[in-house]
Amino acid sequence: MILARANRDLPCWLCGRPLGERIEWHHPVPKSRGGRETVAVHPICHRTIHATFTNAQLARDLASAADLRGAPALAAFLRWIDGKPPDFHAPTRGVWRRR
Repeated sequence: MILARANRDLPCWLCGRPLGERIEWHHPVPKSRGGRETVAVHPICHRTIHATFTNAQLARDLASAADLRGAPALAAFLRWIDGKPPDFHAPTRGVWRRR
């Protein structure tokens, strides 16, 4: 989805970097678990969340950005992505889950 230029100043819900041309919408509580609210995230952040955690884990323990940022499984990703440009893209694999 392309955001209007004025909305690109919003930060990503997960990493806090400014959003770029492309954004995705994440359900902090997965839709399959009754979640309705959505938040704007970078595609790479969205893919990393779902490559790292199951919907059950997200619904049970990780429904807030603070909870996700504090999760040891995302620490390496958040350090790595910090300072990258808003539209940075790289292949996302389940590697963060193994660290």
